[in-house]
Order: sequence, then C-alpha cells, then structure tokens
Amino acid sequence: MSAQQQTQSLSSKIDNVGVIGAGAMGHGIAQVFAQAGLNVKLNDVSLEFINGGIKRIEGNLSRSVEKGKMTLDERKMILSRVHPTESLEDFKDREFVVEAVLEKIEVKRDVFKRLDRICGKEIILASNTSSIPIAELAALVSNPYRVAGMHFFNPVPVMKLVEIVQALQTSNSTVEAIRALSIRLGKTPVVVKDTAGFVSNRVVCPMINEAIFAYEQGVASKEDIDTVMKLGMNHPMGPLELADFVGLDIVLDVLDVLYREYEDPKYRACPLLRNMVRAGYLGRKTKRGFYEYP
Repeated sequence: MSAQQQTQSLSSKIDNVGVIGAGAMGHGIAQVFAQAGLNVKLNDVSLEFINGGIKRIEGNLSRSVEKGKMTLDERKMILSRVHPTESLEDFKDREFVVEAVLEKIEVKRDVFKRLDRICGKEIILASNTSSIPIAELAALVSNPYRVAGMHFFNPVPVMKLVEIVQALQTSNSTVEAIRALSIRLGKTPVVVKDTAGFVSNRVVCPMINEAIFAYEQGVASKEDIDTVMKLGMNHPMGPLELADFVGLDIVLDVLDVLYREYEDPKYRACPLLRNMVRAGYLGRKTKRGFYEYP
C-alpha cells in the first residue's frame, strides 16, 4: 500500500488523536474529539497548563449536564477519553495530530519538526493556525502531503465551521480524511486554499482593525461601534467585543501575518491595538481590553 493510500484509509479508522496546546482552542478541540468517541492525548508545556485545559473541559461538560444536554454518565465517559501528557514522545501511537499552540511561526516550526521525528510517516499532521501558511509547516516534515490546516473556531464545542486548508503539498486524500473526521465531529468542513488568513481571518481581522481605527479616531464610542455592527449588520457580537473575546494579541498576530504576506497597507495594524497588546490589555483573558471584565 502506498503512503497516500495509507492516509486515505485513515479517514475511516482514526480513533486515537493527539492535541498539542491546552489553551483557549486546544482544550475545546480535545473536548469535541472526546465527545465524538475518540481517545485523546492532550499535551502542553507543563502539567499545570494541561490540567487547566481539562478543568475547562469539565466546566463545559458540567454546564451541558445542567442544561439537560447530556447525562452525568456521558460526562464521565467523555472525560475518561482525555489523557494528559507532558511528552510529545507519547504521540507515537496517534493516528492523527493537531497542534493548537501559540500563533507564532517559530513555535509551530519547532512542533512540526519534533512531530516528524516522533510520529509515523503516514500520520496526518494538522495545524489549527488561523493565519500562517501551511506550506511552510509542511516543508519541515518528510511526506509533506500529509500536512494540512484544520482551523476550528472559538468556542470550539459550539462553532460548527472547520476550515480545511490545502497547501501545495497537501494530497487530496489528506483533505478527504480531515473532511470525514470533521463531519464525524459534527462540524461543517469548508476547503480553502493556502493563503494567509484563509477566508475567515482575511475578512474578519481587517474589519476588527477598521473598527479599532474608528474608535481611536473618535468616530464613535466603543459601545456605539459595536451596536452599529450588531443591529445594522446583524452580527452576534460587535467587532471590539469580538476582539476582546478572541484576544487582542491574537488579532495583532494575524494582522501582522497578513501585512507581511500580502504587503498591502490595508492590513496594517492600528497603533492603538499594538499599544494595548504592549500594555497587556488582551481582552477577556486578562480581564481588560476594550472593555473591562471584573
């Protein structure tokens, strides 16, 4: 059986997955895998971070129990499928791995180099990156046809969309394997080309950035800017609220990638955004961004 045929066969027999990163995205990704019946190993730089991610999963599931969406036994079974590990060496037995580490290319490069050494050559390696071109990551591993983007949206257990990013090197069989896995998770997959920001962040981050410029220039208050977009454009959340929810540092990272990749001034980050990130005002996760969260 060829390597590509091996990858194609995985679409129907992925049962053991690895998730790298237990933060805002990673813990949610681990949760939806476990809810779909998959055995999950969850990794991060320390056991403290991993346990923090598992506690967030426990909280999410407890709320589902309170709302009558699942039973206590179902909650217990889902949690039993999530296994913490501090070592990537434990990913040797995985059939599928997705990284959800910091949106920094140097961090992701290191992860993919290590995975290439540890995991079997037929194992699919996916990135949850929201903006970084997949081709650069695929070029770091042997058999780059098995690397693709699998971009989830926050909060992962709630949001239905998955952007599947096909790099120049990514085989069609790898894309189909991820499409089948996404459907198994109850998600709606959309295949996009490997361009910086893909579709989602290429559209939404400039919108957020323009809202920040409008606020900085005193066009309207932050509340009124958000109200215009919620009531006028039927957005569920205003752009400044959304920035706080996503994390201002993440928005800035994505804009910097877009600006670097396209060399187009329309992606230049608003100076106010950059200064707020420097000040540590990152949104909900630091209890202060455009709004305060006591």
